[in-house]
Amino acid sequence: MRPRRALLYVPGTSLKMMTKAAGLDVDSVCLDLEDAVALAQKEEARRLVAQALAELDFGMTERCVRINEAGSELARADLEAVLPLRPDAIILPKVASPDALRWADALLLEAETAQGWPIGGIALIALIETAMGVVRLTDIAGATPRLQALAFGAEDLMADVGGKRTPSNREVAYPRSAVAITAAAFGLQALDQVFVAYKDLDGFRAEAEEAAILGYQGKQAIHPSQAQVAQEVFTPSDEEIAHARRVLEAMRKAEARGEGVFALDGKMVDGPMIKAAQRILTRAGIEFSS
Repeated sequence: MRPRRALLYVPGTSLKMMTKAAGLDVDSVCLDLEDAVALAQKEEARRLVAQALAELDFGMTERCVRINEAGSELARADLEAVLPLRPDAIILPKVASPDALRWADALLLEAETAQGWPIGGIALIALIETAMGVVRLTDIAGATPRLQALAFGAEDLMADVGGKRTPSNREVAYPRSAVAITAAAFGLQALDQVFVAYKDLDGFRAEAEEAAILGYQGKQAIHPSQAQVAQEVFTPSDEEIAHARRVLEAMRKAEARGEGVFALDGKMVDGPMIKAAQRILTRAGIEFSS
């Protein structure tokens, strides 16, 4: 599974912005056909997104497309426009049940089969941003092997609940943690919420660091400067990598001695700490032998 330290949203109505995003070396760029596009502009946005997928060189950046709500005529038209260009991932908004993912999965399978593409090659990312989506998290997470990540949407969730957003994030503490925990349980990535004050990079960094503590692997961004900060925050430091290497090397030596628990730097190391070290190297893109 590719890293998604930053998922940068770009309006599908602006070829200029999509062109700029293609050259930013961001892990993932989302060409948006949903919230960023007014109803009267949907058709033009589909044309521009298809043009971007066909003509722009995104390098190693993942090319995602956020379509409209699954099952709708808008979403069907979105997929008809972009699937022939073989995007890397489809992002589904407001996922409230596994049916939404199964609907998309069937259409992606049909396109892959017709084109002779690898089955399952186009990934799905589910946005959890409704009360029902939070309630049915486990059903959603297990809906299809094509699903690779859960992304948390605080703004839409609070609108659905009728709550109020605050800088403290206390009102979304439960669902935000639930998304990260459910993603981990199902072997999925967790992508943290959007930070709407796009000029406040210190605030964005603080929220991203908090998300990393909660177990998120990346963060959604609405501005290129946010994406850069996210990729810094979710990249393990040299010190973290060095310590993880030492833990795993000490583990190998302990296993050779027939020991399951061992000491390192005056601290006992057991299974959870070994797993944490392995996760750090995975996030850093470093291979290790178990």
